Order: sequence, then structure tokens, then C-alpha cells
Amino acid sequence: MTINPIRTDDDLRAALERLEAIYQAERETPEAIEMEALVAAISVYESEHYLLADRRIT
Repeated sequence: MTINPIRTDDDLRAALERLEAIYQAERETPEAIEMEALVAAISVYESEHYLLADRRIT
């Protein structure tokens, strides 16, 4: 398993495609571990590059 850094929107798209392919991996398998790493990398990239609306509920 190799998790490449997400530096561009193309990298993000590739990571999302891979995540979709392994989304239903069984726990404690290499794919599940890869999925966790991808989710973390995607989250970091999106938080740094995309402004999300305020999530507070009023």
C-alpha cells in the first residue's frame, strides 16, 4: 500500500476514486487501513484548499 500525498485537485480526484473502490473493505484488512489513510489525507487537503460554510446550527 502506497499513499501518495494529495497536492493537487487531480490528486484529490484520484484519491476519491480509490476511496470509492475500497469503501466497503472489511475491518483490519490492508484496504481498510488504506481507506483510513486516504480519508485523513483527503480531509487535510480539503480543509487547506476549500472553504466550507460555517457548520454551526442556529
